[in-house]
Amino acid sequence: MDTQMIQQQICAVICRHKGIKARDIARELELSHQTVNHVLYSSPLMKELCWQDQEYSWHGIIRQEVPHLGLQEFAGYYGTVKEFLSMNEETWLIKLSEGCRNIGRNLNDNRGLIHSFRDCRNQLFHLFQDLKEMECDDFLDWEIAFEFRLKRSRFVRIYADVLVITDKYIFSMEFKMKDRIDPDEIQQSAKYVPYLEIVFGSEYQMTPVLVLTTSHDLFQYSQIGRKGSKVHICSGDMLFNVFNDYFDFLKQ
Repeated sequence: MDTQMIQQQICAVICRHKGIKARDIARELELSHQTVNHVLYSSPLMKELCWQDQEYSWHGIIRQEVPHLGLQEFAGYYGTVKEFLSMNEETWLIKLSEGCRNIGRNLNDNRGLIHSFRDCRNQLFHLFQDLKEMECDDFLDWEIAFEFRLKRSRFVRIYADVLVITDKYIFSMEFKMKDRIDPDEIQQSAKYVPYLEIVFGSEYQMTPVLVLTTSHDLFQYSQIGRKGSKVHICSGDMLFNVFNDYFDFLKQ
């Protein structure tokens, strides 16, 4: 069993309990106590996602169930799609900016960054409005997180622009205000998937998406890795097609 799978399983066990000791984690997963302790104490990611109380029981910060309580500790903004749609742009931007400061997101590049926030929000707002006009109400209970932050080590930071959490899928979305595909940005979109699988557990399929917001009529895939995984690449006006691939909204 590889390190990522062990971390994913340990995190899942911790999140299922309201406090559990390492020896009980080991017993449940049929792993050695030494292996579990090594992961808990040496993995920077596990140190960020879990904490130990005075009685040596471990707790998960983000619950692996709906609602994902604790997710707000890692995101600039977190809520349901219904809550997101109920806010005007300025109210949402204030909440996002406050949340970014709380998680240590650098807002010094204020002008360009805020412009990208607005652009990202508008792309998603139009997507959800289109679904609303189709009378597809289930999506209102989806969860959405902007500026999701994970710290892998002292010097490495991972920021996912947007996570859209549905009942079966999590769409990890990177938004770029450009119209040309950059291979490095495809890799950037894909590299978050293994860590998101640890955070949210095996119940979800992780779906990376690269959105080029100044392009038009773009919808394609890029294969990544050796397991047939793919990154969806689309323009903002074709974002609906990504979700339709999984939910068949047009057949409803």
